[in-house]
Amino acid sequence: MWNYEKRLQFPVNITNPNAKLAQVIISQYGGPDGEMGASMRYLSQRYASPYREVSAILTDIGTEELAHLEMVATIVHQLTKDLSMEEIEESGFANYYVDHTVGIWPQAAGGVPFNACEFQSKGDIITDLVEDMAAEQKARTTYDNILRLIHDQEICEPIKFLRAREVVHFQRFGEALRIVQDKLNSKNFYAFNPGFDCNECKI
Repeated sequence: MWNYEKRLQFPVNITNPNAKLAQVIISQYGGPDGEMGASMRYLSQRYASPYREVSAILTDIGTEELAHLEMVATIVHQLTKDLSMEEIEESGFANYYVDHTVGIWPQAAGGVPFNACEFQSKGDIITDLVEDMAAEQKARTTYDNILRLIHDQEICEPIKFLRAREVVHFQRFGEALRIVQDKLNSKNFYAFNPGFDCNECKI
């Protein structure tokens, strides 16, 4: 059960619409390393975690990613609202407009729709946590790329906040992996999954 606080995690107040920039930032809504995939990844993985404290970390971060999804959607919305048809055509936003008007729809910057294949829930806690750490770094890199392209501080400030949270999440998943490794320290967990009875294995 979640309690929804009706405010953004970081304020977004953009006064200059810009559909070109919206097409870049939307990748962090529904792109391959975006917030939609992140939230679904962690909130799915938590069920297979054998340790309550690691499940809690996955739930905490997965929930925060929903808040980040809300922030990115707000940025895209504020960048595209009240555009004239001329601005839509000149910005290259016409193709998106035909299908979605100025509604928020999950896709990558290149126009590829969000697909659940963009995130994994493997059911092996070490595999999942290593993927989670990589996912946070890929999201951080994407925000770095966005910041190289954008110079409007009204946009940059919330993007910088989102980028900083990716770094924190990476660190927390590292802590979670340490918890798992400590609990499995009597096993060579990279070669042997203690969930299997390997007395019968021929490896």
